[in-house]
Amino acid sequence: MKISIYFMGLIASLLCVTSCSADNNDKEWRALDNKNTVLLTLPHGKVIIELAPQFSPKHVAQFKGLVKQGFYDGITFNRVIDGFVAQAGPKEDSEKDKSVPLVGMESHWSTPATWSFTKVQDKDFYAAQTGFKDSFAVAFEPASKAESTGKAWLTHCPGVLAMARQNEADSASSHFYFVIGQAPRYLDGIMTIFGRVVYGMQHIQAIQRTAAIEGEYAVDSREHTPIVKMEMMADVPKEQQIIIEVENTDSPAFAERIEKRRHRTHEFFYQKPLPVLDVCQIPLRSRLVK
Repeated sequence: MKISIYFMGLIASLLCVTSCSADNNDKEWRALDNKNTVLLTLPHGKVIIELAPQFSPKHVAQFKGLVKQGFYDGITFNRVIDGFVAQAGPKEDSEKDKSVPLVGMESHWSTPATWSFTKVQDKDFYAAQTGFKDSFAVAFEPASKAESTGKAWLTHCPGVLAMARQNEADSASSHFYFVIGQAPRYLDGIMTIFGRVVYGMQHIQAIQRTAAIEGEYAVDSREHTPIVKMEMMADVPKEQQIIIEVENTDSPAFAERIEKRRHRTHEFFYQKPLPVLDVCQIPLRSRLVK
C-alpha cells in the first residue's frame, strides 16, 4: 500500500498535536547548551556529549563537577565489552574513587497529565509506549485509573551515557559507561542515564576492548584507552569550541520522518516489512555548525 506525502504529513501533524511541545515544534534543528555539553578528547579523536539535567539532575550535577575538576583526565576505559558497554572510572577502592560521594538513583520520573513526547511505538517489549523527548529516547507508562500520574524513563539505546553502580540502587559515584552495542534494554529503569553522544560515536566504538575472546591473551592494562581530557564546552576557548546542532524530536518534521521509517516508503523496499519501529532503531541526526 502506497502512502501519499499528504497523508504522511497529516499523520505527523496529528502526532504533534498530541505529542510535541508547542513552544519549539516548528524548528527542525536545535542548538546544544554549551553549559550542558561535554567535550571528550580521546587519543584518536573528539567526542561531544549532550547531558540531560531535565531528566537526571543529580547525576548531571555530579558529573559536571567532576569534569570541571579534571577528575577524569588520564583515567582509562577499564571495562570495555564488545557489543555491550565501554566503562571508565578510577581504580575501585582507590582514594580517588572513595573521594566521590554516592548519588541516588534517577531512573524514573513521574509525568503529569500535560506531559508530552513524540511517540514511536505502542507495546514495546519493555514499556507500554516509546518515543522521544528533547532528543532522548524514552519509555512511558501512562497513568492508570488508580494513579494520577504516569511514569517515564530513558532507554539504553546505543550511544547513551549512564552511571555505573554497585549492587545497591543508590551506589553510583563516578564510574560511567557508553552503550556501544545492541541496546541492553533490560538495564532500563535500574541504571541512571544522564546523557548521549551527539558527535564522534566512531571514536567511542574504537575504544580498546578489555574483555579478551576465549583463547586469546588477556588485554594488558597498559593498552586500555585513556581519557586525554574531558571538559565542559562552555569552558573551552571559543575558537576551539565545536558547535553542534541536533535534530529536534519535538518537531512535525521529525514525526513525519518516524512515519516514513515505520512504513519504509523508499522504493528499495519492494516488499514491505511489518510497520514495527524500535525506538533504538531511529538514528538521530546532528550537524556541525562550527
